[in-house]
Amino acid sequence: MYEYFLTVFNPSGEIALEERFEATSDEVAKKKGEALLSEKSYTEHTYRMTRSGKLLLFHR
Repeated sequence: MYEYFLTVFNPSGEIALEERFEATSDEVAKKKGEALLSEKSYTEHTYRMTRSGKLLLFHR
């Protein structure tokens, strides 16, 4: 299992969401991250998802 971090920012630059979760692979984590973003209506916000400094998802 790997540990992933998903951070969402408001337009003002403040952190709106900071989630930590585990997944078995980067692909599984991407799907889980996208589901979290959709569930919480953050798909149009600026966000990033990382694992050990590796950027996996990004939207600006």
